[in-house]
Amino acid sequence: MELRTFGISGPVEIVPRKLGDERGYFTELFREDRFSQVAGSVEFVQENQSLSAKVGTIRGLHFQTHPAGQGKLVRCVQGAIFDVAVDIRHDSPTFGQWIGVELTAQDCNQLWVPVGFAHGFCTLVPDTIVAYKVTNYYSPENDKGCLWNDPAIGVTWPSVADGETLSGKDKVQPLLADLPQYFSVKD
Repeated sequence: MELRTFGISGPVEIVPRKLGDERGYFTELFREDRFSQVAGSVEFVQENQSLSAKVGTIRGLHFQTHPAGQGKLVRCVQGAIFDVAVDIRHDSPTFGQWIGVELTAQDCNQLWVPVGFAHGFCTLVPDTIVAYKVTNYYSPENDKGCLWNDPAIGVTWPSVADGETLSGKDKVQPLLADLPQYFSVKD
């Protein structure tokens, strides 16, 4: 298993090693001891799953505020997504910057999105299923977001990204500049 970090402190890509033969393959998807060395100690309390039928479906950019801030370990269990994490920690030297990773069911790779980051994805194939473990329970009053195509963030979404697939809530999310200072590097 390889743990890849980025130029933005916090997110981690987990790339498992597959051991295959004529029957298929075996892979170790998660090891707490190795993960905690780069991401710190976390406890997952809930697992969520979504199905997106259409190519280009956009979900995000989402996060939860304190005291219900959520870290997410995201995996594509069917299909493929372009997965995005945006640093929204106001005192971070990388505030407003983003990373993007293609997660596929075939590769079994995952993305760790810590508290203090907005998260979203775009489906790359039809009938894509995404599962993610979170470190805090869903809290409607702490459920927030920012606009998926905010030019100040400048995510380079895949050409298939379709703004018409956004939920009603995601179509009216605020710009990054309009977000209160929800998170700090010290959180």
